[in-house]
Amino acid sequence: MTGTMARYFEASEQTWPAARRWDHGPFTLRDGKGGGQRVSAATASGAPSDAEITAAETAMQQAGQRPLFMMRGDTPELDAALERRGYTVKDPTVVYTLPIAQLTDVPIPRVTAFDIWEPLAIMDEIWATDGIGPERRAVMARTECKTGILSRWNEKPAGAAFAAVHADICMVHGVVVLPHQRRQGVAEWMMRRAAFWGQAQGAAKISVLCVRANTGANALYQSMGFAEVGGYHYRQSPD
Repeated sequence: MTGTMARYFEASEQTWPAARRWDHGPFTLRDGKGGGQRVSAATASGAPSDAEITAAETAMQQAGQRPLFMMRGDTPELDAALERRGYTVKDPTVVYTLPIAQLTDVPIPRVTAFDIWEPLAIMDEIWATDGIGPERRAVMARTECKTGILSRWNEKPAGAAFAAVHADICMVHGVVVLPHQRRQGVAEWMMRRAAFWGQAQGAAKISVLCVRANTGANALYQSMGFAEVGGYHYRQSPD
């Protein structure tokens, strides 16, 4: 893993934190308390032995979790070993980045997007339409430097997102636009509001993670000038 990618992965970890993280041999294990894959997946350093992989699987099962590993591109031997065990690839994801100043060059129209913390009830309702329930909102609450983004369009609630800053990187998570408000620029205005907020916290970069299969979201971020800086995928236990 390059130094640049290590910075983005650490920013992802700090802006979407697990409830608990601990070392187990060459692995880092996480307990996400139902908050999603990133806060529940194990990562490794080096090339763990078969016995060490088995021990990590057992530890995850004892924590009540289905074994799940995140492959960040720096452990090809582990990726191959998990494939031999029947683990399937899940959710290849792109890490995008952009100099934050490139999203603060246009004023945001009045009453279009706001940064708010604590989240309003309408934000929770919007997130819930995309499966972001209490467990994922608990992840947001654990983060230190954070805000929520609420968008209005056509004089009605349109979308919600979550942004947080670690070091000089503002990461945006949980971007949800209501179906009847899509394809009208709502997501772009929310990203721009997150950029203004992140810049005020000292961030120089803005970053977002996007599953490769989400062609619409990938097209949006690319059209805004985001560049792919790396990626990852999961290996999920067949059991």
